Amino acid sequence: MLVSHPIGTILSVRVSPGAKKNELRGEQAESLKVCITTAPEKGKANKTLTEFLAEQFGVRKSQVELISGETSSQKKILFHGVTLDEMTQKVQQVVSNIAAERPAGRVDESTFRQ
Repeated sequence: MLVSHPIGTILSVRVSPGAKKNELRGEQAESLKVCITTAPEKGKANKTLTEFLAEQFGVRKSQVELISGETSSQKKILFHGVTLDEMTQKVQQVVSNIAAERPAGRVDESTFRQ
């Protein structure tokens, strides 16, 4: 789900556009599942995704860059200036918050690092 990069950390995400609300849904197939309200037209959903992820992980919008998957539901997001350790902690916190909201869900933290 997370991979170190020379200028930051890459997060794999699986996006569902056109959702009822913007939300993080947890891990799915070694990616972070993200629901976005914006429809996938003319890059609007990608812009909403990067802004939403910046907000959720407490970084500036300028630090979040879509580096692959522009027209795919599977995307790679580069967080500039965020180390693998920092991003691992942020993702674990978000996923544990999701798990707390949904006690029946199962979280496998072993897939955070690669």
